[in-house]
Amino acid sequence: MSGLYTIFNMIMKDGSRHFSDLPQTVDWYELRDYIWETPDYVLTNFITDHVTEAWIDFDYKEHHFSVNTQMGVYWFFVDDPNCPDEILDEVMWHCSLKIFLRPAKPNDGSNS
Repeated sequence: MSGLYTIFNMIMKDGSRHFSDLPQTVDWYELRDYIWETPDYVLTNFITDHVTEAWIDFDYKEHHFSVNTQMGVYWFFVDDPNCPDEILDEVMWHCSLKIFLRPAKPNDGSNS
């Protein structure tokens, strides 16, 4: 576990596990593209209203994951509530790198 996130066990009515949260410091297109472009992660679906909410679905190590935006927070779910915490930790570590270590946008000089 990292100090950037916590792994927890909240079972949803559909049987999936809500296992962690991260602040929405990058937009969902950036997070989707980051997941999409990463080897071993397979983007399976992306749904958004382009205003307030998005769902990003992906597979990793034979488990299906979903990320949803809620009030400025990314909520992370896994379909299999028995998915090993080590795999959940790998997903969160990977996504937290994009959330917390996003590269700065280059300064085009227009603010000078």
